[in-house]
Amino acid sequence: MSEAQLEDQAVDLLARMVRNGCVNDLTADSGEEVRNAETLEEFFAAEIADGTVTHQRFEPHPGRVTVAFTVKGSDDNAEPLTLLGHTDVVPVDEPKWTRDPFGAEIVDGKMYGRGTMDMLFITAAMAVVTRDVARSATPPRGTLTFVACADEEARGGLGAGWLARNHPEAISWKNCLSETGGSHLPVNDGSDAVIVVVGEKGAGQRRLSVHGDAGHGSAPYGRELTVGKIGEVARRVAAVEPDVVSDDIWEGYVKAFRFDPETEAQLLRGENYEALGGLARYSHAMSHLTIAPTVLQAGGAINVLPSVAKLELDVRPLPGQSQQLIDEGLRAALGDLDVEIEHLITEDATVSPTSGPLYDAMVETIHEFFPEATIVPTIAAGGSDLRFARNLGGVGYGFALHERERLFGDVLDQLHSHDEYVDVADVKLTTRAYRFLLKRFLGA
Repeated sequence: MSEAQLEDQAVDLLARMVRNGCVNDLTADSGEEVRNAETLEEFFAAEIADGTVTHQRFEPHPGRVTVAFTVKGSDDNAEPLTLLGHTDVVPVDEPKWTRDPFGAEIVDGKMYGRGTMDMLFITAAMAVVTRDVARSATPPRGTLTFVACADEEARGGLGAGWLARNHPEAISWKNCLSETGGSHLPVNDGSDAVIVVVGEKGAGQRRLSVHGDAGHGSAPYGRELTVGKIGEVARRVAAVEPDVVSDDIWEGYVKAFRFDPETEAQLLRGENYEALGGLARYSHAMSHLTIAPTVLQAGGAINVLPSVAKLELDVRPLPGQSQQLIDEGLRAALGDLDVEIEHLITEDATVSPTSGPLYDAMVETIHEFFPEATIVPTIAAGGSDLRFARNLGGVGYGFALHERERLFGDVLDQLHSHDEYVDVADVKLTTRAYRFLLKRFLGA
């Protein structure tokens, strides 16, 4: 099948998945990824029927369906490859959208819709190239599996995480690709640099609780006011400024921008993030443990002094930073305040090496399309399903490919945004890139 036909298939499949509207609001009964699972099962129906594709379906909760499609390789000793797409999307605030969030409308070369960028366009490309491999007269040397995961937006508890815990043998976790990557950095001298996501920060969620005196709101004199205590807790936590973690990945990222020596030295010390423009916020997160107060709870009735107040923190550690380090930092910041610290979701950060067969194949693929580009490994500030592969001993990388004018900050701005869109040209380019990578890595 021609490249143009594959590209058109990916665009069409993306539109169908967007219209299915598999919205995950972080509750078990949301998502309904079964709709996208059935769309993909229909897409692979002929290959399932003739046996060129092995199909597996997992449903840990009604409607929360993950499906896997495998093309068996001819050589059991060859490197396998697993493509981890996800089919759920985050909720929308419809009044703030100017287009139908589930319409998949194409305007001026852009397809609008929730999940177009995160990450249905990659999932569609993965599906299309997997079916193309299955339809080939010659099987791939290594086994190829495409997994369309549920529940990624809620950290995979009913998707890849559930699969890794309950049926790790169902797929290969040795070499995995998922979201995202392949956009370009705004290099100062005009040269090209393309990012590859090699790792992601972990989770160190905390709930901080303080206690005070209950009583009637009309008579607060002499009482220990819980709301005042939690306010001081929030102030101290918000003032925490962890040190920069200047490792090889951070240094390589900073140097890729080709700043003047003084600006480069400042950034390596964790200073002058403003020099990075629209990437300042992401770049700070990539190089620091971050602590964000996000949920505050106290009281219920306006005339009652609450006896307990709680503050929840979204804490994201970098590779090598332990949960103990987080607690020690919080205790130091809180000082003499009497605060209970409770652990919520905790996961170590994960990272894969910038070498090896899969990484090298990605680099070669990028250079096929952008021969002069510098390859820049990065750490994702958020989470993805790739951490499950890394925790099971495999490697995992974020891989897609965007046109030269698509900058990293532009892609980040689309994630979970109003009027989310993906450029149709990038859907097509990512499809071509995955096809090239599969030929190189699997002999497909």
